[in-house]
Amino acid sequence: MKRILMAVIAMTGLIALAIPGTGDVRAELPKKDPTLDDTGFVSIFDGKTTKGWHISAKTGHSGPSKKTTGGKWVVEDGAIIGSQDIPGNGGIIITDAQYTDFEVALEMNNDFIPDSGLFLRSTEDGKCYQAMVDYHSNGNLMGIYGEGLGGKPHIRNFDFLNKVTEIKEHDAAFKLPVSPKDWPEFWKHGEWNEIRARIVGNPPTLTTWIKGVRFMEYKDTEKRLPDSGGIALQVHGGGDYTKSFVRYRNIRVKDMSKK
Repeated sequence: MKRILMAVIAMTGLIALAIPGTGDVRAELPKKDPTLDDTGFVSIFDGKTTKGWHISAKTGHSGPSKKTTGGKWVVEDGAIIGSQDIPGNGGIIITDAQYTDFEVALEMNNDFIPDSGLFLRSTEDGKCYQAMVDYHSNGNLMGIYGEGLGGKPHIRNFDFLNKVTEIKEHDAAFKLPVSPKDWPEFWKHGEWNEIRARIVGNPPTLTTWIKGVRFMEYKDTEKRLPDSGGIALQVHGGGDYTKSFVRYRNIRVKDMSKK
């Protein structure tokens, strides 16, 4: 009798797996972009110091300090860690070098509160094309935003809800490559996740990736910035985020201007 009962239980499990909507359903995660090429990258952060970078207090996010400080930026455990230095005061840390056509890749492990950003062709006062790192409710990852450019362009294909595990699809020409139900299996909060952005031409074509999956592609129709600029990381101003942190490591860049 026991043997028959075990057989029935096993058969029930197999049926549940075979019938749609029953049993455990595996997440259908998107595949990595096969066109990505990891060769040719050069590290621009040594994991120990901010050599090759400097803090800029010239953005509008540094108002509370009267533009004397650009937030707090330190290096710990192989990562650049940023926060507000006094309540409401943010800023950027930007490369000394200028870049024209390039691809930048890095890993992030931010708290789910502070607003940040990956700045492409940034000026000292923070005008740039931003690959969004708005890691908070109603925010977005790897959309495109014109920082200091009148908010143009502003392209995103999802919004975070109140939890980092919950997102809502946003109507966009470039469709969201992962479904909201599969997002918790794709994005691992509290772990190091890779983000990547490429900018080529002027007016530029911008492409972004999350964990190797293409998340956004956009071609601008206007020349809004000079052909070259810095790569910067941001801590947003406003609120009190002196005890909330952004963390970035393994920052590397590929020069695409020679291709």
